[in-house]
Amino acid sequence: MEKSRGNGFLKVCGILMIIGGALSIILGVVALIAGLAIGGSDLGPEGADVGTLLVLASIILAVGGILELITGIVGVVNSNKPQKAVACIVWGFIVLIVQIVGIVLSAMGGTSFGSIIISIITGIALPVLYLIGAFLNKKQRDA
Repeated sequence: MEKSRGNGFLKVCGILMIIGGALSIILGVVALIAGLAIGGSDLGPEGADVGTLLVLASIILAVGGILELITGIVGVVNSNKPQKAVACIVWGFIVLIVQIVGIVLSAMGGTSFGSIIISIITGIALPVLYLIGAFLNKKQRDA
């Protein structure tokens, strides 16, 4: 069977997503521990509020990391299987939506404009490239 151009996109993007997902999970756990420590400290109500926000943000970060890790694994495993392109497309859209929600929440939380632009470039570029690879594989399957 002839290799699709999508094969390379999926494999490379999948590997990067596995790395990024693992880092997000680790950072999420560290932030969760920090949030619980701040929330339980004697900083008064402000400390509890900051701790609660940090706990929520860390949970979102860890869940996003888990989804990104799964998506990366699905992409790498199925990169040379055009018949599995639809599964890759579904997982790619899940990660893309989670990234967009994260960027919107960051913007609502008062993140600087420059940070938001960097988040858009880094957070959306990889899922989009992953989706391009999945759609190229689907195109090969349909041909």
